[in-house]
Amino acid sequence: MLKGLGGLGDMAGMMKKAQEMQSKMAQLQEEMHSITVTGESGAGLVKAVCSAKGELKSLDIDPSIFNGDDKEVVEDLILAAIKDAQQRASDRAQQEMAKLTESMGLPADMKLPF
Repeated sequence: MLKGLGGLGDMAGMMKKAQEMQSKMAQLQEEMHSITVTGESGAGLVKAVCSAKGELKSLDIDPSIFNGDDKEVVEDLILAAIKDAQQRASDRAQQEMAKLTESMGLPADMKLPF
């Protein structure tokens, strides 16, 4: 019977850890909106800034790429910069999640819903 009580103590501890993890996850989700990353293409001619959630925040386009009939090239550079920023955002989000899981004593590579 005492073993059962010991199990309840462990369960209570696990529940507390789970609540703490949930709270930290919610806080991290909020922080992801303010963390920004910059992706670029064309050796920096086009830069895209995204939040760590992958939301496009801004574009910076060097005016020199608007010369001539290079519309398709410009569009490709813009898409490439956005994709680069989104990949960097994803990488940053994973890094932040790894920090959180490690701080909770969980394996850094543990995949959690994000």
